[in-house]
Amino acid sequence: MLRRMARPASRSVEQCEFCSLSLEPGHRHLLEIATRKIICACDACALRFENVVGRWKLIPRDARGLPGFGMTDQQWASLSLPIELAFFFRSTALGKVVATYPSPAGATESLLTLANWEGLVAANPVLAEMQPDVEALLVNRLNGAREYYRAPIDVCFELVGLIRLHWRGFSGGDKVWREINAFFAKLDPNSTAHDQAQLEGSHA
Repeated sequence: MLRRMARPASRSVEQCEFCSLSLEPGHRHLLEIATRKIICACDACALRFENVVGRWKLIPRDARGLPGFGMTDQQWASLSLPIELAFFFRSTALGKVVATYPSPAGATESLLTLANWEGLVAANPVLAEMQPDVEALLVNRLNGAREYYRAPIDVCFELVGLIRLHWRGFSGGDKVWREINAFFAKLDPNSTAHDQAQLEGSHA
């Protein structure tokens, strides 16, 4: 389950896992479809897999906000997720949409059937345009927020790793909420960032 993305990042210099070239921050990632393993790649190696069907799939670079996305509180509640933060992607290996949410222990996959997913797709055609396995609907509804993103899968697991790394105690502590706030502000610089005091009361 992409567990390597949910661990704190190593301080050593990362290398391309194909040619061993040293990598800078912001390098590309590939997904191994069968195992859902994410690996690091230099631009030259990564581009070999662009628009190629096979073992590896190139993960898109950028997340973008979906300001017109439609999801009612009732639709969200029907998903029966324990927190107000989750991402959804279509797994070709499993043949279904998978809902995953971050926790202090890492990524947790919901075992519930997403019975109302097709209704969301009908109301939001952008969901049908997302690439299976490597793009996700990232939802942030913490403390009244209603933010929706079309996000690369590695970005979603960056959020998982951030929460796992910084969570302290029962409520997470001040630092993790500042980090979550900064994460979403970085995803959409034009959006209004949540005030830390608002986020401290959330139950991620």
